[in-house]
Amino acid sequence: MDLFDAILTRTTAGRLAEPGPTSEHLDRMIAAATRAPDHGRLQPWRFFVLDASARERFADAVVEARRRRPPAPTPEQLAVERDKVWRSPTLLVVGCAVHPGHPKVPEIEQVLAVGAAVENLLLAARALGYGAAWKTGPAAYDAGVKAALGLQPADHIVALVHLGTPPPAA
Repeated sequence: MDLFDAILTRTTAGRLAEPGPTSEHLDRMIAAATRAPDHGRLQPWRFFVLDASARERFADAVVEARRRRPPAPTPEQLAVERDKVWRSPTLLVVGCAVHPGHPKVPEIEQVLAVGAAVENLLLAARALGYGAAWKTGPAAYDAGVKAALGLQPADHIVALVHLGTPPPAA
């Protein structure tokens, strides 16, 4: 697909079905993401493609984060939080490993570089024929959820990218 077609037709997918991206396509998406502008060449992005067992551990961390956040959740609300992690065939979490106190690249520029990487990833997914949805939510800001990925409390989860096949156009 032409670059402008990918840009002009990219939308957030409401529903995603199998198949998800192949490992080759995921590699291409991540390679495209890493070509984002990056002041200082810090490469602050971290990509976590969650297989089934990693996704289950991540879902546990998301549920625990909701359990700790007031008001006390109902069992149904906890189930909704768990289900969010499983709403697509493939889940790729994009983090920002902050280089604190960098003399030339403030934290905001590092986070923006990761945001640009996510956009590149979304456009690459579209060009390869996949649908995508960029999500966050309160769990993305929780230190325990970050730790489940190996991120530090000062790092950021910038995107939970759901990937899959969009439904046929109606």
